[in-house]
Amino acid sequence: MKRLLVLVLAVAMMASATLSAAPAKIEAELSLITPVASFVSVAALDAFKVWAKAKYGIDVKTNYTAKGTQLAVGLIREWGANPQADVIWGGETVLYDMLAADGFLVKHEAPKALLDRIPATMGTPNPMPLKDPRGFWTGTALEPYGIVYNEGLVARRLRTAAPKTWEDMLGNPKFKGQIAQCTPDNSSSNHATYEVILQKYGWDKGWEWLSKLGAYTGQFVAKSGDVPGVVAKGEYALGFAVPSYMAFENYLNGADIRFFAPPGAYVTPEPIGIIKNCKNPNAAKAFIEFLLTDEGQRLFIDRGLFPVVPDMRVEGTPGSTAELAVTFYGGRRSYFEGAVENTYDNALSKSRESEVNKYFRENIFAKLDALKAKY
Repeated sequence: MKRLLVLVLAVAMMASATLSAAPAKIEAELSLITPVASFVSVAALDAFKVWAKAKYGIDVKTNYTAKGTQLAVGLIREWGANPQADVIWGGETVLYDMLAADGFLVKHEAPKALLDRIPATMGTPNPMPLKDPRGFWTGTALEPYGIVYNEGLVARRLRTAAPKTWEDMLGNPKFKGQIAQCTPDNSSSNHATYEVILQKYGWDKGWEWLSKLGAYTGQFVAKSGDVPGVVAKGEYALGFAVPSYMAFENYLNGADIRFFAPPGAYVTPEPIGIIKNCKNPNAAKAFIEFLLTDEGQRLFIDRGLFPVVPDMRVEGTPGSTAELAVTFYGGRRSYFEGAVENTYDNALSKSRESEVNKYFRENIFAKLDALKAKY
């Protein structure tokens, strides 16, 4: 009977640990590599330090390296068994699946109670995963990759209507030379949106559309964050494949811009994963836990991102940042209210990631002059 009691207590303790999964002690440092702009990432790290001090009594020193997701993934592969960061956060989920498959991520072990609040998928007809069922990454916030436009430039200088669909962008000759974008091999938001077009129209028609987009592009900028910046300055009328909160930051700073996500636009759950052999694994687990709490979700809401849990939505007092975000997005408060179109297929994108980038370089970027003459 005594042995049975000990066994029952041991099983109960293991079950409790599985449910909570919170580390008993954390390191005093956390290093992040991320495409998420400082508008969100620094605020999240600062809030985490306060939360970690209250929960663990530890003063955590934080630092981050700003890199596009493609570049961040490349660095993690180069680091190998000696990573220089603990956590990778943000971008296209397929890149996290690839890192996990190649042994560069470990399971995050986030508390089950918090993970259970996140739906497994979102969208139709092809459900988009919001968390990895194997536990190598989880979504943290929802962010559409859409189109930003300079309202004054479009209405007054070009004297035309703002586009509302993918087709509107290239169906209006006034937008030729007025589009800014990044390249798909430097930006996961751009790569994901290229896949949206390719999967929406099919390989041949999709590349035809993307070729015309190349002809209509006035500038290929260095990184995703630069796209809304040049549109905000009035250098270009439209920005393609823009992470929503990056444009929202410019809007808060007074830019005459608006954002819309065309039907089928890619919505990233802003995945987060822990890098294998990292120096501060428990601090990394605690950071993920913090982002999934109500406090973490409210931080995202106040910066123009959508919560990844259905029971929270973008709302605040009149004139608050959250309410400004609702205006900026045309009234949307949640991605769990109403239908969300998604045709993006993670497995298909994963299978041809390098092929898409190579095709772009050889058939669009290398032939821009010919494409501009053609279209």
